[in-house]
Amino acid sequence: MTRQLPLDLPLRAARGRGDFFVSPANALALAALDDWRHWPDAKAVLCGPAGSGKTHLAAVWAAETGARVVPAGDLPGADLPALVAGGAVVVEDADGIGGQELAERALFHLHNMLAEVGAPLLVTARLPPRDWGIVLPDLETRLVAAPLIRLEPPDDALLSAVLLKLFADRQLTPAPGVIDWLMLRMPRSLQAAGTIVAALDARSLADRRPVTVALARIVLATLVETPEGQA
Repeated sequence: MTRQLPLDLPLRAARGRGDFFVSPANALALAALDDWRHWPDAKAVLCGPAGSGKTHLAAVWAAETGARVVPAGDLPGADLPALVAGGAVVVEDADGIGGQELAERALFHLHNMLAEVGAPLLVTARLPPRDWGIVLPDLETRLVAAPLIRLEPPDDALLSAVLLKLFADRQLTPAPGVIDWLMLRMPRSLQAAGTIVAALDARSLADRRPVTVALARIVLATLVETPEGQA
């Protein structure tokens, strides 16, 4: 069979509140974000592993508060007064700027400018602030003092729902049994779910075949070591 080369088309993930599946793994985090008006000093840190839903939750919060979203690594070149003038701000992937003096100072100034006007700040990261390797003591002190909102590892209900959403984002309809089969064999993380669905999408397009258990077996074998006797 002639294989078709997959086109690198942009993927627009659905990230509205209605697309966010609530389970025991994230219900407390969502409740804490909904309670943003009562955050001490109007700030919080949303913490969780890669692919745990931080970006989705931050997008939901930004939509509901009118917040502007900026990657932490872009802060040195950002117009901080303009960000503050817009009100609430989300700074994403802040743990990646530890040891970067310009980025740390920019986040420090942004934090203080927002505090002066009473506007809320949400910072996302994989790890708690004390583990970022921050070299600016005043910044670390302020971030460590912020409420820490944790996303827990995904449970079965969340992982299944995320797989369904990822397939829907790519306009794919997996055959019956595919998601149950994956749930028994895939690594238990939302990051792995994204990697697997992307690989299934590419292989399905290249081979011009539907997403079935047989295709999932082939794709998963190329990504992870499948436990003996389960392939």
